[in-house]
Amino acid sequence: MLTYPNIDPVAIQLGPLAVHWYGLMYVVGFVGAWWLGRVRAARIGLTKEDVGDLLFYGALGVVVGGRLGYVLFYGLDRLLANPLWLFQVWDGGMSFHGGLIGVLLAAWLFARKHKLAFFQLTDFVAPLVPIGLGAGRIGNFINHELPGRVSDLPWAMPFPGMGPEPRHPSSLYEALLEGALLFMILWVVSATPRARGMISGLFLVLYGVFRFGVEFVRLPDAHIGFIAFGWVTMGMLLTLPMIAGGVALILWSRRQSVDFPPATKAAK
Repeated sequence: MLTYPNIDPVAIQLGPLAVHWYGLMYVVGFVGAWWLGRVRAARIGLTKEDVGDLLFYGALGVVVGGRLGYVLFYGLDRLLANPLWLFQVWDGGMSFHGGLIGVLLAAWLFARKHKLAFFQLTDFVAPLVPIGLGAGRIGNFINHELPGRVSDLPWAMPFPGMGPEPRHPSSLYEALLEGALLFMILWVVSATPRARGMISGLFLVLYGVFRFGVEFVRLPDAHIGFIAFGWVTMGMLLTLPMIAGGVALILWSRRQSVDFPPATKAAK
């Protein structure tokens, strides 16, 4: 059994202003995506300055969609009790599925503005997303969020406020799977031009499989519990359409053309 590293959720306290680690993790995700996006921007005809514009669209989609998604899927009763809770993002409470919807809407608007095909843009964005996912899960861990179920594994640890029983550090599992591993797979696979939609579909399938698996060791939200059969959680339920949609998108991509970089097209 390991000891939980009880890190103060507040990274910096400047008088009445508190800078939380959870918020800093979003900064890490956005900066990482901005930097790597600039590396590959020319592949879809964007300038490095366009990547900053894309980041702004994406940030709005993540924050607004993620927060609204969490409120609708997991915390509607809490919102009704305290409407101002909607804006307390530093306390956690961001839904990946809501954030995904927000990012897809932002990508659609950005693609229209820059005259790009929708899946051409999402294929470009997909390998950048796991950076923020992994950083966000580390923020969850520091915030004492997403505790796992009781376990006797040697790396299990007691969570603050959850009693002495050691538990799976499920947020760290997600940081490794949805963050580090997902990024490495997508970055390597997307290094070679692929049929339009393939990278986006692969992202949906892999994230869905990773998240579905972790749900078996992660505690469901206390106010929701299990949805069915004593083991199905809300996270599983929301993830299944992602896996199905990802498989369908990969199959659809097999009939699409490969998006070569603009310079390669010109050379041909």
